[in-house]
Amino acid sequence: MKIVLTGGTGFIGRAMVRAWGARHQLMVLTREVERARQQLPESVTCVHWDGKTLGEWLSVLEGADVVVNLAGENIAQRWTPAVKERLRQSRIQPTRLLVEAVAQLRQPPALWLQASAIGIYDQNPALEVDENSPPGKGFLAELGVEWESAARPAESQGVRLCWMRFGIVLGAGGGALEKMLPPFRLGVGGPIGSGRQWLSWIHIEDVVGAAHFLMEQPHLAGVFNFTAPNPVTMDEFARTLGKILHRPAGLRVPAFALKILLGEMAESLLQGSRVLPRRLLKAGYAFRYPELESALRAVLTP
Repeated sequence: MKIVLTGGTGFIGRAMVRAWGARHQLMVLTREVERARQQLPESVTCVHWDGKTLGEWLSVLEGADVVVNLAGENIAQRWTPAVKERLRQSRIQPTRLLVEAVAQLRQPPALWLQASAIGIYDQNPALEVDENSPPGKGFLAELGVEWESAARPAESQGVRLCWMRFGIVLGAGGGALEKMLPPFRLGVGGPIGSGRQWLSWIHIEDVVGAAHFLMEQPHLAGVFNFTAPNPVTMDEFARTLGKILHRPAGLRVPAFALKILLGEMAESLLQGSRVLPRRLLKAGYAFRYPELESALRAVLTP
């Protein structure tokens, strides 16, 4: 298959490129072509785009089987008004541009895999959430709704659209785990806040596997939660990580300290819902890492 990716040099994008490079023709749209060529295998074609305007890159989409849109600035930072606007523009603008581009193609892609996140849901520890649950309130939920809506017009071009609502992605060399590991390795790690909030996670190999599964199932479309079937509380996550690293994991990070450090963004870490991947399971996707301990061991054990 011919697969075109945006965000192909990010944590998830690199994993997809590694997994699919030998089987498919991969083309990555990137603002920094030379940097992308250094990071990605030689078999990947890197094409310049600015994510804002149509250009020669449009021809890359012609006849593509799949578009994977992962473009977006990292959410894990203090959300000042300026940062919020950057987070929004880095997602909405490239998505709208891709919709505009698809409308001009003689042969649009058959499938569009669109990144999203479980932050779109109400962050309530008492809730069990699936793909039918309504959006919540707050910055992350509003951003998620706008981001998903930006891709929707592609459906009018006959494109099968699948939204991938990512949970906390666990893998080596990036993502949330890379930021969590240093204090745990020093023996000063522990739960964040009350520890009772849910952490809906997924191993990076299941992100890649579930995305490829959707490519192979032409009858599937709509929203899919990219989370493992067994979410855990923050307390359980900390205990499991400490167990694998053979380090204590009882030094709790108080909520007030996190709020001082991260401001509004801290709320996304202090709250959390139990998000379940019901549509993937019903469709027959078999998770390689359904349990947290095996997932963390796969990442952390050489």
